Amino acid sequence: MKRRLFSQQAITDLSRWTSIVLFPISLVCLYYHDDLTHIADCLLPLLIVLTYVSFCLYRYLQYQQDKEATSLSASINTLSGNQSVTCVAYASQTGYAERLAHQTAHALRQGGMSVVVKTLNQLSIDDLQQYRHIFFVVSTTGEGDAPDNADVFTRQVLAKSIKLDQLHFAVLALGDRHYRHFCAFGHRLAQWLLHQQATSLFDLVEVDNGDDAALRHWQHHLGVVSGHTEQADWQAPAYETWTLCERHLLNLDSLGAPVYHLRLSPSAKNKTVQWQAGDIAEIGPESPELGSSSTDHRLPHREYSIASIPKDGYLDLVVRQMRRADGSLGIGSGWLTEYAPIGHGIALRIRDNAQFHTPLEERPLILIGNGTGIAGLRAHLKARAEHGRYNNWLFFGERQIARDFFFKEEIFTWQRTGVLSKINVCFSRDQVTPYYVQHALEEQTSIVRDWVAQGAVIMVCGSLKGMAEDVHRSLCHILSQDTMGQLIADHRYRRDVY
Repeated sequence: MKRRLFSQQAITDLSRWTSIVLFPISLVCLYYHDDLTHIADCLLPLLIVLTYVSFCLYRYLQYQQDKEATSLSASINTLSGNQSVTCVAYASQTGYAERLAHQTAHALRQGGMSVVVKTLNQLSIDDLQQYRHIFFVVSTTGEGDAPDNADVFTRQVLAKSIKLDQLHFAVLALGDRHYRHFCAFGHRLAQWLLHQQATSLFDLVEVDNGDDAALRHWQHHLGVVSGHTEQADWQAPAYETWTLCERHLLNLDSLGAPVYHLRLSPSAKNKTVQWQAGDIAEIGPESPELGSSSTDHRLPHREYSIASIPKDGYLDLVVRQMRRADGSLGIGSGWLTEYAPIGHGIALRIRDNAQFHTPLEERPLILIGNGTGIAGLRAHLKARAEHGRYNNWLFFGERQIARDFFFKEEIFTWQRTGVLSKINVCFSRDQVTPYYVQHALEEQTSIVRDWVAQGAVIMVCGSLKGMAEDVHRSLCHILSQDTMGQLIADHRYRRDVY
């Protein structure tokens, strides 16, 4: 579109000034209409005056146009600046959330992101509508209330309904489980953002009384988002030594990267170790160049869903090989699938993941996942079978049925014995048009609604990008946004996505 020489306001001003200048000329002509000599005598000086006034008017209009352009440019720069800058916003009563906010900003900057830090009270509605990424670090006070430096935001922003479909966000919620309203403000904030059509970068992270494991989980997500996944842990885990007993390739000749089933056993002094289905294994990788003797070069931890239950007597993992841009293997997957020899000690710590534990009461369970997400789903099915809970429905997706149907025999056994009431498997490369788990969900809309009406819990495990996002959109379409919000509030929609 062409840019106009002058704005509409400038053209109006030009018309006004032209009328003012021509008016006295018209009066002179009317007065001396019978005396052309007088008109000629007056016309030259009037033309000189008109020329001068016109020149002044032109410069004035040019100044106004430049002023408008400068203002517009500033507005555009502000908008594009907020779109390219990531915001870390905090609500802190004691200063702890503020410190974590600055640590968060530092972690993102290490990944090359431009970051600004603000209190929630400094965030306006315009800010929320202009920023594309905001990381919230918020504590909860009193009876589930917001800290003082979020009171204005709570009253003036959270009370409104605004469109935030451009915003991607994450929430680190700080609290203490000894209090009734644990992390309540963080959950309230996350729910409000979702209702405004904002997109969650990853699920809310709860921190119970400064829990280091939860903070490492938050830091892990920051590394994934920023692309800088090799920064040192804020607080290194207190690892136990487990033994790598078995390692089997699950997808020979797959179109995807190799996936391995690993089995680890605890040390003799740790034989009674306990965990629940849904918990996470934090692994301390070793560098094949440095070896385990170099404590000065401690690598950042890596997180994997546990694929077994304590009754099995061992801890199973499902790990896909990841590669860096230069083709070398990733820190964690390379160590576990390639470099660590069978019989070698593996530094491992089990992290409680209460938000993703198996529902053991008598209610239906819908399990949805893809790829290595089968690890968490497998543990849940084992736990449900152990407690006699057989009303389970599995949606699982991968590339090809002939090469990527992980734990196929176990799944068919669960189907034969009634542990699995329903199974929907989706192999995207086995037909011309890719077919994913969200497509299977949509085809089963009426039955999904019936299961949810009967009190079903929905659990999702696998990749955040693609699968989990598309599954969430499909569930919102099948069940409605309000129903999904209620399921989250009732802890009936649980995810372990990465």
